Amino acid sequence: MSNKIKLQEPITINGKQIKELEYDALQITAQQFSEACARSSAIDKNKSFSFKMRENDYSLHLYLGMFAIIAVNPEIDITDLEQIKGFDVLAIADIGMLFTLRRSVAPSEESNSEEQ
Repeated sequence: MSNKIKLQEPITINGKQIKELEYDALQITAQQFSEACARSSAIDKNKSFSFKMRENDYSLHLYLGMFAIIAVNPEIDITDLEQIKGFDVLAIADIGMLFTLRRSVAPSEESNSEEQ
């Protein structure tokens, strides 16, 4: 089940300005998860010791969100998504955070099939 994120700050991918990205956190592969962990760890090498769990590792959340986008858009490269800025960074990190909490979407994004 794919979802979409609307970017407040469009980015350029393959010469096209992109304002919306499709994603599906449930399509993140084991390899992508491992790469997100490695990229997150690489960022922390210059910091002093800190105790991190995946639920509070914000750079891991960001990379998992990026891989949720790449999972349904294989033509997009991680370096394309590293252009993202502003509140869009937080929106993508939220995708990864929800993934680590074993949720696929935020409560406001869930569809209610049993409308009253």
